[in-house]
Amino acid sequence: RFQLVMPILVMVMTTIASTAQSRYEVSSGNIDFTSNAALELINATSEKVKGLVDSKSMQFAFIVSNGSFKGFNSDLQRQHFNEKYMETDKFYESTFTGVLIDSVNFNVNGVYKVRAKGTLVIHGKKQPRTIPGTITINNNQVTLESEFRVLLTDHDIEIPKVVNQKIATEITIKLKFQMQPKK
Repeated sequence: RFQLVMPILVMVMTTIASTAQSRYEVSSGNIDFTSNAALELINATSEKVKGLVDSKSMQFAFIVSNGSFKGFNSDLQRQHFNEKYMETDKFYESTFTGVLIDSVNFNVNGVYKVRAKGTLVIHGKKQPRTIPGTITINNNQVTLESEFRVLLTDHDIEIPKVVNQKIATEITIKLKFQMQPKK
C-alpha cells in the first residue's frame, strides 16, 4: 500500500520548479508517537517515511504509512490502532506538505530553528499547522528533527469512553529524518 501513495508525493513535489541539486530526500528516519494517558503509556514508531525538501523554494512534502507503526504494548493494541482509530484500511497514510517559513542556507553548515507551515493530514482530516523543528546541516547531510502535539479531535479520531483513561486525547509526535541530496 505504501508504494501506492508515492504518486501523491511525486505530484506534490512536481510543482516545485527547481533543479535536482536543490532537493533533499529522506534517506532514513523515524516517526514516534506517544499517548500518555492516566492509566496507560503507549509508544509506537514507524521507519516507513518518505519526504522531500526543496532548498530553493523551501517547499516540502512528507508521508508515512499509517499501518507501519510498531511497538505498542500488545498485538491487540496495534490491531485496535489500525482498525478502530486510524482505520488504516481507509486512510493508508498521513502527510504534511507546505513551506518552511524560516530562512535556511542549505549550503552552510549549522543548526537552524525552523517553522514548517502547511497542511497536516491524519485520518483523512486536513488541518493547517505550523510545526517547529530543527534542521542541522553538516557537509551536505541534513538532519530534520521536530516534536509537536496532535489533538485526536482535530482529526476526527474518536476514543470510546470505555478506554478514555487508556488513550490520551493529545498525542506527542517526535520525528528525526536524515536527508541527502536527491540524485
